[in-house]
Amino acid sequence: METHITNLVNDKVSKIKNMRNIFDSGKVIRIKDYIVEVSGLENAMYFEKVIIMQKGMGYVNAIYENSVSVAIVKEYAKIEKGDVVNLTGEKFRAIISNDSMGRIIDIFGVDQLSGKPFENFKYIDIERPNVPIIDRTAVCRPLLTGIAGIDLIYPIGKGQRQLIIGDKKTGKTQIALDTIVNQKQVSGENGQVICIYIAVGKTKKEIKTIYNELLKRNALSYTMMVVATNDDKPPVLSLIPYVGLSIAEEYMMQKKDVLVVIDDLKRHAEIYREISLVSNKTPGREAYPADIFYTHSRLLEKGCQHKNGGSITILPIVETKGGDITDYISTNIISITDGQIVLSNKAFLKGQKPAIDYGVSVSRLGGAVQTKQIKKMGAQIRLKLLNYLETKEVYELANIDEMGAELRAKLNEGRNIENLLKQNKFEPLTTEEMLERFKDFCQ
Repeated sequence: METHITNLVNDKVSKIKNMRNIFDSGKVIRIKDYIVEVSGLENAMYFEKVIIMQKGMGYVNAIYENSVSVAIVKEYAKIEKGDVVNLTGEKFRAIISNDSMGRIIDIFGVDQLSGKPFENFKYIDIERPNVPIIDRTAVCRPLLTGIAGIDLIYPIGKGQRQLIIGDKKTGKTQIALDTIVNQKQVSGENGQVICIYIAVGKTKKEIKTIYNELLKRNALSYTMMVVATNDDKPPVLSLIPYVGLSIAEEYMMQKKDVLVVIDDLKRHAEIYREISLVSNKTPGREAYPADIFYTHSRLLEKGCQHKNGGSITILPIVETKGGDITDYISTNIISITDGQIVLSNKAFLKGQKPAIDYGVSVSRLGGAVQTKQIKKMGAQIRLKLLNYLETKEVYELANIDEMGAELRAKLNEGRNIENLLKQNKFEPLTTEEMLERFKDFCQ
């Protein structure tokens, strides 16, 4: 094995020394931030890795009649007009390691905690063809979050895409972290659920805080963090969710259940829009390019229940402004996913945590991924809760003493359910605890 690797390395070094690793050369003719236009690369392939001599690395992101556009992912020195650009004949791929479980990794195979590259590494395609429909089966197994308001009322199944959407600081990431931590006490027929947290454009401080929270709760033995920080170049940020899903696909093909959190897709859409505008793509609605829907749909399509028994469950996060879930990106992603958990700033400020807006949230799979007991209880709790919320809105300012006994009892019961749905962060409930907690409200 060592001899084979040594031969491969020596062969590569020999090619570099004799300049046989260069397939075509061109020159930079135009620079626009992290997008450079290069002439002379007549044999360039789309998404081919290119090297800008001793100055940087990138990939071909568009091919024109007399030039190609290159997106820069790494820059060691300032790139200038006239710099030589070489094709490599290789597709641009990410570097990952089998030792990355419990670590914070980027697409270049660097451990973000130590700042050193992994020694035991391998190349992985950033994007691969999606699993065909013929290889998928029905989503029917529950992915338990430990949050009563979700597991009882808006359940998530293994293989489902469930959107978490809401304003800034309403607890979106917290729901995802609670779900990751809860997998420690839940083990299915495929063993431990593998969790992948994908950070898109977060600060290093935010990433470290999340890492420490997971570390404290012993969740890192089955969790890896695939990150692109706000210090990385936009092309890297745009690729990071695809890299995370490629890693998830590898585990799924090993018959594992995988939970993927993408935090967050609104930021990803804004980065993709920025790259498209810098690349001179024709802008459409809200200046987003015409293929923004395809960009997200082919990413979220990777969530599925595979016929081999493995699955990928995706929890994409989207940040809204002013509670508006009808903006362009939100409606796009809502139409792709199998339901959404909407978080309300109003509920958060009133002390309802998690701040789920039960009237607007939905799970398109519902009882199909619940056990019989939970399904029966969930249906009754949901009906009573929604009736209460509707009635409360009408009688919010009314004098309780002037109400009839039946209406008063209805409001009291609803208020009790609402209070029992409150949970502090990292305090998951088992299925048995949920059944015990709400048994008085069910017939």
